[in-house]
Amino acid sequence: MEGITGIATRMAEIRHQLAAFRPPAAPVADDAAAFAGALTAATGVSEATLKKTYDNGRIPASALTEIGATGHRLAAPAATAMEGLLRKAQADGVTIGITDSYRGYEEQVDLARRKGLYAQGGLAAAPGTSDHGWGMAVDLDLDAKAQAWMRANAGRFGFTENTPREPWHWKFAGS
Repeated sequence: MEGITGIATRMAEIRHQLAAFRPPAAPVADDAAAFAGALTAATGVSEATLKKTYDNGRIPASALTEIGATGHRLAAPAATAMEGLLRKAQADGVTIGITDSYRGYEEQVDLARRKGLYAQGGLAAAPGTSDHGWGMAVDLDLDAKAQAWMRANAGRFGFTENTPREPWHWKFAGS
């Protein structure tokens, strides 16, 4: 197992690779899931890597990637795929907003307190188990047109609607 120094060195290498990485313009819009897989291969950042390195809800900001200029952050492959998805939606005349993305552990605890646990009829995952805590899920602001567009197109970008009772919740499963 890597020591703290090894992990810090690897994370610095990953940050350097991400800073230098520039996605191709055209393929993202049509095949973002494959692109995200290529990004994962190029950078070494994947859900599996995050899960080996950090605990759910304990991923530092330096290990996450901002989704465009939204102020929201996800793991690099998910953020890149979401950027492609948002560009394609906009090109198709569809407006999609982001209301939530990466959620730290303390935020998960607060949400569970305020909204109740999903397993008990509420809207929150048990703290430490949330897809948001891995930087792999977004909650979206969707009108009927945007919801229909997501259901028809999100899979091409690696996103799935995986939580019953939460049509706004989309998980990145493309890595």
